[in-house]
Amino acid sequence: MDTLVRVTDLSRRFGRHLALSGVNLCLRKGEVLGLLGPNGAGKTTCLRVLSGLLAPTAGQIEIAGIDLARQPLQAKRFLGYLSERPPLYPELRVDEYLTYCARLRRLPSIEIAEAVTAAKARCGLEDSGRRLIAKLSKGYRQRLGIAQAILHRPRVLILDEPTEGLDPFQMRELRGLIRELATDCGILFSSHLLPEVQAVCDRVVILHQGRVQLDADLADTPAGTVWRVKIGGETHAEQLAELPHVAGAVAIGSEGFQIDLADTATAADLARDIVQAGLDLLELVPERSDLERVFFDLIGVEETT
Repeated sequence: MDTLVRVTDLSRRFGRHLALSGVNLCLRKGEVLGLLGPNGAGKTTCLRVLSGLLAPTAGQIEIAGIDLARQPLQAKRFLGYLSERPPLYPELRVDEYLTYCARLRRLPSIEIAEAVTAAKARCGLEDSGRRLIAKLSKGYRQRLGIAQAILHRPRVLILDEPTEGLDPFQMRELRGLIRELATDCGILFSSHLLPEVQAVCDRVVILHQGRVQLDADLADTPAGTVWRVKIGGETHAEQLAELPHVAGAVAIGSEGFQIDLADTATAADLARDIVQAGLDLLELVPERSDLERVFFDLIGVEETT
């Protein structure tokens, strides 16, 4: 698989503050790489350095084999970038804005109309060309931001918090768009929403205090075995702990319990045990997702209940 981005020992300092320290990562064609971390972890700084908006203090960045520091113009031709706040002009219409962006990208004049049409089609904006940007919904503004980033058919697409402020329906649509775009390029996707990263990404890099704490395929994160249940009537944790597939049980509230399953047990086994014990099962939900478990373990912060 082609390596489109290779980052080696990347550091960025702001005065005395070390925002990034010794960051190493790579992005391959057809891959969606999620960049995760708490606020202040260095995610946006990392993306700005990778896009060429900030110069690194130390380290090397290669885009499609081209050194970003030594040949910035050549390397940036392969990049598409959507910032956390898309640089939109509300007084322009969609077609006017995309045409303007195509000219900034120095696309040949005879190719601009075709590039604008193709970008709108991929982002679901076919019927929005004459609409004022000021009148677009948040979801459509995000689509337009992605459209400007893919006008020149980049090999690398950098998306900084693309689902920020979207409702669940818009988020689902954007997830589908990101997966579709990944067929032609590699995508680096930054977010603080763990479920979104788990839903759309192939790999994840977790940053904390400017350092990489994890770089792994999502398929390699360990399976979760902790569940939260609610039982009707008077029930004690000791009763649940004696069930065949339960390794431990802790009471949380009047009806709630946190259940730690045995290694090979499933949620179906737990539900069956509870019902067969004559207990009234009201709710059975995962305590937190696999990625959440890894995330909180790595950054050393315990999730609040």
